[in-house]
Amino acid sequence: MIYGIIAIVLVGLFFMLTYNGLVTLRQRVKNAWSQVDVQLRRRYDLIPNLVNTVKGYVKHERETFEKVTEARTRAMSAGTVQEQANAESMLSGTLKSLFAVAENYPQLKADSNFKQLQEELGNTESKIAFARQFYNDTVQKYNTKIQVFPTVLIAGMLGFTEETYFNLDGDAAARQPVDVKFD
Repeated sequence: MIYGIIAIVLVGLFFMLTYNGLVTLRQRVKNAWSQVDVQLRRRYDLIPNLVNTVKGYVKHERETFEKVTEARTRAMSAGTVQEQANAESMLSGTLKSLFAVAENYPQLKADSNFKQLQEELGNTESKIAFARQFYNDTVQKYNTKIQVFPTVLIAGMLGFTEETYFNLDGDAAARQPVDVKFD
């Protein structure tokens, strides 16, 4: 009788600890994603200032400006992690085009506002990379936890599902960081 009660208490304790551990990891994944989102929002706030600064010097590159604006809008409205990753790949590519245009204008490269925006964007890109890495590390811990025995039994019963990694899609050039040059 006493052994039965002890067994039930131990099973209940195991179930409770496992459930709480899964909830904690799931919340860490959500927190890590919100940190990525904060840095992406900062990036989105910098882009219009950068585009307007470049526009002041470069009047005939309208197509480049439109692509950057469209990519920014698409990235801001992405819903899932995968949609966000795809949109970020596109945005990185268009920002590279914008900086390539800026390279052809020495007076623009010398402009203090442009230099400051380049520096801020470079810092933001580093923060995004760190936040993305932290998010993916947290997702890896969570996904591993819900797949290992005996946690997999409880995770499956309670509806814990795998989270998506934040991976940039597209060609190899889109996987590279935005090239911010300080001349």
